[in-house]
Amino acid sequence: MRAAAALLALSLPLAPVVAAEPRGTGDLGLVVERALGSVKIVETTHRTALARVEGLGDLSHASAVFGRDGRHAFVFGRDGSLTKVDLLAARIEKRVVQAGNSIGGAISADGSLVAVANYEPGGVKVFDTATLAEVADIPSTPLDNGKRAKVVGLEDTTGRRFIWSLYDTGEIWSADLKDPAHPRIERFAGIGKLPYDALVTPDGRYYVAGLFGEDGLVVLDLWDPVARPRRVLDGYGHGEEPLPVYKMPHLEGWAEAQGLLFLPAVGRHELLLLDRGSWEEVGRIPVHGQPVFAVSRPDGRQVWVNFAHPANDVIQVIDVPSRKVVATLSPGEAVLHLEFTPRGEEVWVSARDSDKVVVYDTESRQQVAEIPADKPSGIFFTARANRIGF
Repeated sequence: MRAAAALLALSLPLAPVVAAEPRGTGDLGLVVERALGSVKIVETTHRTALARVEGLGDLSHASAVFGRDGRHAFVFGRDGSLTKVDLLAARIEKRVVQAGNSIGGAISADGSLVAVANYEPGGVKVFDTATLAEVADIPSTPLDNGKRAKVVGLEDTTGRRFIWSLYDTGEIWSADLKDPAHPRIERFAGIGKLPYDALVTPDGRYYVAGLFGEDGLVVLDLWDPVARPRRVLDGYGHGEEPLPVYKMPHLEGWAEAQGLLFLPAVGRHELLLLDRGSWEEVGRIPVHGQPVFAVSRPDGRQVWVNFAHPANDVIQVIDVPSRKVVATLSPGEAVLHLEFTPRGEEVWVSARDSDKVVVYDTESRQQVAEIPADKPSGIFFTARANRIGF
């Protein structure tokens, strides 16, 4: 009877997260409610919302990472805030406003450091995850206008290492923070025009940066101590006039499956297929609109894609073996993000302008649940906690 009562409490919307019996965090996550400046804590086992945590500031471009045990989320706000949220207690544990404008961040492999990418002032700040005390400040390259270059594509790698790109100056920087008081910085200049986002491959070997100012990508082998960034997919537009870009693709949402990278083409209605071994283009897949996220199901069998305005009420499913679109679905208006459950049996989809999160069974591609949320955007599950580059 006692166990049944605890289960009932967890199944009620916005019930307290801490039940009569202790619970783990493996099926928890959060949904960003961007207009309210809040996050909704959810659990995937019963597809329910457990609590709302308010007071996180400007979440118009928010993202989150998790501590090693999955209990704490670190939420990066556009207003320069870094907020540590206790998922079990459903409360803010600590919040600092560390910059004027920030664009995401990453957590170190050992879970001890969290780094924030800043537009204003440009640079990276690093904090102790236990206390949110600042332990390092790494300013970016100065510009002629007195400002500093914007930091984009900040990712964690192995150890206490972070890597990022500088949008305005076309650079890649990496930092080893074994001793946070004395970061060891390596700089690579002249990588290309306007790098806008990046990813680290799941094995931690390659850092891949996209270029907004020209057709192409930059790859850096992090396992090779003398490697230099090299260009791949140069001129993939072949001189064609690209379409207006309404929303930049997110490289962290690039899919890797079966030895291939499925990459959103900037300003095009297609995905580019890149061989992970040779870094050569091996195909293209026409899609519904300009892709934003192309996300691989954990087993690599499917890739789910959402799109930029004005075609952003649709998602498409690609079958990886056949490299074909096998389903087109309509979750709601302004689909912003997709997140798979840890084993990939379901995918959660945020439909911002429909004020809901829609859950699909990935085998049948049928909707199995709908969760109300206020202007939802990013969805982040604790399964990310111990993955590289997430």
